[in-house]
Amino acid sequence: MYKNGMTTAATRSLGKTVRLFHALSDETRLRLLEQLRDGEQCVCELTDTFKTGQSRLSFHLRVLKDAGLVTDRPEGRWIYYSLNRDALREVEDLVAWLKDSSSRNMPARRC
Repeated sequence: MYKNGMTTAATRSLGKTVRLFHALSDETRLRLLEQLRDGEQCVCELTDTFKTGQSRLSFHLRVLKDAGLVTDRPEGRWIYYSLNRDALREVEDLVAWLKDSSSRNMPARRC
């Protein structure tokens, strides 16, 4: 563990880190995360908001869920999605660790 309980690259699964950054690398998925900041939403609401098909959104929501960034809750025939705040803190910690590591350990290099 890194200071203040932050995760280090050595203790973090490389595969999990790749899934996180892959999930964050798409504009639609970032927009979905932004939309879920206001709280849990049904996939039907998201479909209306994004003016797109449910299958397209379901694909992106699956990527976000596989990365651990969102959670889902089935209710009847609908699925409700919400942000996983713990996973977002992990992303924050990882970025802080990268930032701290690079400023501490990387002397200026000349080619």
